[in-house]
Amino acid sequence: MKVLMVDVDGVLIHGRPADGLPLFTYLERDLGLRLELLQQEFFQTCWGDIIIGREALEPSLAKVLAKIAPHLSAATLIDYWFANDSRLDLTLLEELAALKQSGVALFLATNQEHRRAHYLMEEAGLGAHFNGIFYSAALGHRKPSPDFFRLATERAGALPGEIAFIDDMAENIDAARQFGWHAAQWTAGARLRETLSAFSHPR
Repeated sequence: MKVLMVDVDGVLIHGRPADGLPLFTYLERDLGLRLELLQQEFFQTCWGDIIIGREALEPSLAKVLAKIAPHLSAATLIDYWFANDSRLDLTLLEELAALKQSGVALFLATNQEHRRAHYLMEEAGLGAHFNGIFYSAALGHRKPSPDFFRLATERAGALPGEIAFIDDMAENIDAARQFGWHAAQWTAGARLRETLSAFSHPR
């Protein structure tokens, strides 16, 4: 194993910093917007293009909010969103740091739009722990698309068989394996060493 690729949401990050609840748990109470409405008008309609970099987050969100929550600015909702989706798994970060010390290159491999990718690396501090980030809006493809894995492999400068990967979604694990990566599904509370031992022939 020359490179370890690590997913973000559901692996490294688990919801609200205070309690780990889903980020929009108190959206209506805090910002006066029903989650069902945001899902219907924004995530089900606009998110597909945003997550692969075809549209920008803030203008798209502003347009939707003008219709469904005119009292709320896109900037306010984005700040709330990112801050409430930033509870780091500190145990896993410690285990990853030890792996990095042993000479394995660490990269994030994640479905993100540009703004949150930057937030994760700079504001959440993940840039200090990882050699870089491969994310869907920058690659133009999202997991589990084979093109995501192809481009991440090329940019990591490694062969598929030299790359290991942890993710919480079974469909992403299957796609990574089909591309030739060593991949294992992450479950909450897991330990890195045990998860990596699932790889048949680590290198």
